[in-house]
Amino acid sequence: MKSDTSILIVGGGLSGLYLAHLLDRAGIKATILEASNRLGGRILTVSGELGTPMELGATWFSDLHTELLGLLDTLGVKKYPQYTRGKSIFQTKSFEPPQIFDVPEAQEPSYRIAGGTHALIHALGQSLDADHINLETVVTGIQDHGDQLLINTDTDKTYTASKVVFCIPPELIASSIEWEPELPFDLKQLLPTVHTWMAGSVKFVVEYAAPFWRENGFSGMLFSHSGIVTEMYDHTNLEENRFGFTGFLNSGGASYAPETRRELVLSQLSTLLGAEAANAITYQDRVWNTPLLTQGNQIIHRPHQNNGHPLLQQGYLNGKVYFSATETASAFGGYMEGALRAATRTYHILNSASNFLFTGD
Repeated sequence: MKSDTSILIVGGGLSGLYLAHLLDRAGIKATILEASNRLGGRILTVSGELGTPMELGATWFSDLHTELLGLLDTLGVKKYPQYTRGKSIFQTKSFEPPQIFDVPEAQEPSYRIAGGTHALIHALGQSLDADHINLETVVTGIQDHGDQLLINTDTDKTYTASKVVFCIPPELIASSIEWEPELPFDLKQLLPTVHTWMAGSVKFVVEYAAPFWRENGFSGMLFSHSGIVTEMYDHTNLEENRFGFTGFLNSGGASYAPETRRELVLSQLSTLLGAEAANAITYQDRVWNTPLLTQGNQIIHRPHQNNGHPLLQQGYLNGKVYFSATETASAFGGYMEGALRAATRTYHILNSASNFLFTGD
């Protein structure tokens, strides 16, 4: 079965959804192909048993992230500052007492999204035509047919489009898609060296019935060089009636079973914050190493390596293919702000293309 569209967007994360949103406002109905069974990509909000919205993916942003702040205002999605009041913990060695310190409240705080970061994804998704969003559709190949591209998938559907925009990590473009003709040599060499933000990270969330740490004068902020939890923050909701923590585990924790990770996390928190920490209502974690995020052997030497590289901001196959994941942004690559800036850049490129008539702003 073949489906025709003018613009096809590969990836239904923040960048892909925002690009589709901008195009829709301009009168262009783009089609989104998303490999997983949900929208959001590296934004993943889960609900605890008590209804606490908890983040296993992208969470924080700041006043520097102007595009994101503007979008939240436009969509009517609220933000609120990350809680930091009270004593924080720094665990240097397992055989030494932890250091307790106070962190002054920041004049420029980090923010979170009320109701969970997925509220942003939901609002963008609601602004689009559901018939133009295809989940569980993996792009497997791109063939250049002159003025059109043929897009092969792992379903019974193929697509044709005059423009294809990839809003997935650049590394996947090299490792999971067959190209006819092949991409330029210098681009093929670059793609495996572009750091996919969050790849290999292990993020966890814990839900509690009451904020016992706040009642005991703690901020919920924890840093550790010795336990499975390396970084943690208070994860209470805007209304302050749902409570928990979110943070990151040592990357070695990915090799443990989820039940073992839970046991180790609650043991560490009980040692540092008291016996009440063992009474978790919900524990969940996410190892970010699925084939939908990273494949093959990336050549990575530093965080954000080659994010925003000039080759990622060019068009290919005679201006029919573009890259627009957060890693392609020239500023804030890897973050939500980078995803929005990449989408905005691509929108303006498509807007200036002579074979499209945009009727909006």
